[in-house]
Amino acid sequence: MEITVTNPYGLEALWNGGDFVTHGTLIALVIMSLGTWYILITKLIEQSKAMKQSAEVRELFWSAASVAAGTQALSEESPFRFIAESGLSANAHHEGKLIEAIDRHTWVTMSIQRAVDLVAGRMQNGLTFLATVSSTAPFVGLFGTVWGIYHALTAIGIAGQASIDKVAGPVGEALIMTAIGLAVAVPAVLGYNWLVRRNKTILERVRSFGADVHSVLIAGMRPGARD
Repeated sequence: MEITVTNPYGLEALWNGGDFVTHGTLIALVIMSLGTWYILITKLIEQSKAMKQSAEVRELFWSAASVAAGTQALSEESPFRFIAESGLSANAHHEGKLIEAIDRHTWVTMSIQRAVDLVAGRMQNGLTFLATVSSTAPFVGLFGTVWGIYHALTAIGIAGQASIDKVAGPVGEALIMTAIGLAVAVPAVLGYNWLVRRNKTILERVRSFGADVHSVLIAGMRPGARD
């Protein structure tokens, strides 16, 4: 015969016996966790696409007869196409009194650099949230623990009973908040460091591509082998 033992000091008891501060802290940690995993998954998909698009540059762009033809060969959502289009647009539309005050070389350089910076900015989206969660989630959990211990000790004091079962249960229940905070923070820290390393690799390729496109447009160099 199987005997089911109900834990009177588990997470369910914490939620049922908690006040609005306890509930708010738990909800905040759940939101942090959901946001962390959403960003991790979406950024990994985005980075995988960027890696694939980087490989297409060598096959489609540098093998084309011209920069314009190579640009059209790249997928529309490719950051490399965006950079090439920015360089082509700046090279073809260097006109107007204000713009003509800047030489064509500088104008094309500025346009490509702005495009690279925009790509870099988009690649950084979401990482700030991960960094914030990794640094604040343990403290949010600790706050919930301190709040729970305070109420547990207050209830024990009012009841006038300080036996081990009266103290260990509520205190252990409150410590669940710290455990949840750490469980939220650890994936955020690991994910942040991993995504930053992958971003660095992609951005190196993006900057290298921007420099090559700049050389082709300004110096008339033949497309090189770099991507």
